Amino acid sequence: MDDSLRDLVLGLAATGIGAALGWFFRTFLWRRTLRRRQRFLGLPDNAECALVVNRDAGKAGAVARADALALLELSSLIKDCRAGVQVLPADDARQGFGERAEFCIGGPVSNPRMEAHLSVLLPGVHVNTVEFGEPDHGVITVGGERYGWEKGRTAHVLLARLTAESGQRPVFLFCGQTAVANQAAARYLVRHHLRLARKHGADGTFCLLLKVVNDAAYGPDVVELVGDVTRAARTPAPAPQGDAQDSAASA
Repeated sequence: MDDSLRDLVLGLAATGIGAALGWFFRTFLWRRTLRRRQRFLGLPDNAECALVVNRDAGKAGAVARADALALLELSSLIKDCRAGVQVLPADDARQGFGERAEFCIGGPVSNPRMEAHLSVLLPGVHVNTVEFGEPDHGVITVGGERYGWEKGRTAHVLLARLTAESGQRPVFLFCGQTAVANQAAARYLVRHHLRLARKHGADGTFCLLLKVVNDAAYGPDVVELVGDVTRAARTPAPAPQGDAQDSAASA
């Protein structure tokens, strides 16, 4: 074999080995990312999860457009994990949690399951459920701090990943003051779930407070992180002064 032919063979062999190593490395990184995503979302291969959607407060039996879009964004993320999904109306989702991952959308006014989750998993959170149009409607209180909203300009939403016990599948909460805020939280999770997994751990528990800025102009795209309120949200809040007085009187 002359030198030119030998160089050609060696060049082809080196190219083939390089391509194989590149393919192996890319596959390894893709699989590692997939496993990290699956673990964080509680969605191993062929797992089933529940998407619990609230009702539109203004239309009986209907789902707000922004909430429907949030479902679509979450469904795409779930599909990437090779998992299946069951969509459940909030009024019909009468089951426990922890056996399968759950994504619960909407505030306690329109989603009774969210109300139950807040009571059990985030006892330090209070959402004012007075009638729409009344003062303080939808105000979120965490750790003594109040967060209101202004239609079309500012809205807040809680994004939480929670488990009741170690080893259980997580419950994700998207508890917003508006449907657009719910969608903004869902989009935030879709975009930043790997960063959240690195920061809080693949099995981590957290509750973030987000602010949606000028949703009339920007929709769910412009979101600010107000802060991590996990500790305050998971610490039972003291009873309101009026309730304490009533309890003392009844005793």
